Amino acid sequence: MLSRTMLRLAIASLIMIAGVTMLQDRWLYFPDRATLDEVVSDRLRAWPTPEDFRGLIAEPAGPARGTAIVFHGNAGHAGHRDFYAALLARLGLRVILAEYPGYGPRGGAVGEQNLVADAEHTIALAYRLHGGPLLLIGESLGAGVVAAASASQRDRIAGLLLITPWDRLENVATFHYPWLPVQWLLYDRYDSAAHLASFGRPVLVVVAERDSIVPARFGAALYRALGNPKRLAVVEGAEHNDWVDHVDERWWRDAISFLLDESESR
Repeated sequence: MLSRTMLRLAIASLIMIAGVTMLQDRWLYFPDRATLDEVVSDRLRAWPTPEDFRGLIAEPAGPARGTAIVFHGNAGHAGHRDFYAALLARLGLRVILAEYPGYGPRGGAVGEQNLVADAEHTIALAYRLHGGPLLLIGESLGAGVVAAASASQRDRIAGLLLITPWDRLENVATFHYPWLPVQWLLYDRYDSAAHLASFGRPVLVVVAERDSIVPARFGAALYRALGNPKRLAVVEGAEHNDWVDHVDERWWRDAISFLLDESESR
């Protein structure tokens, strides 16, 4: 009787683990689909071309000081991040709102391997088309993508701005699902601390003080794992999704100046 009960429990556990594994993409990625016509505008053009759409581009009014590529979080699509384009273009940057496979008008499958490989191609293409300095901005999931892609694209990158990042996705998953053996189940790892261990370029880590999705301590842990030059910015009173309402244009100007000035001094 005991062995039969143990067997049933083992089978039930395996079924649960298999179900959790299959559902991971649905828990981590929340893409919104849209047509090309729905995401382009007078201010945001398809980049690099409508036929080979990889994101949206906005140009500054005058000569560009450099190019910033924004990798957004796990929900929506690149067109929802047009505020980055408006703000950073005012600071003299060319802005590319990168799109992921499976998001917006783009085909393809989600997953760490696909998103990181695609980001590597986007970074290399942006550098080839526009030159440097090249800044990468990643928010939440995008910070994980940026960290992983930067490991192989370091020589093309002037600096990173990582917004509400984690050190390791495993730690965030354990925070939300403490009853699951996350370290055994997780197949998208996004180990940003490991990817950036020898990055050697300026990194600004931005955490939201009251973040309940990626608690600030995980971003602080990433900051501690980084080499210099680095800076930690705590957005006081902010949650994961409203941090941008707690900073002003002066904050952005200081952030971009830190990355560009530190890069030029090296």
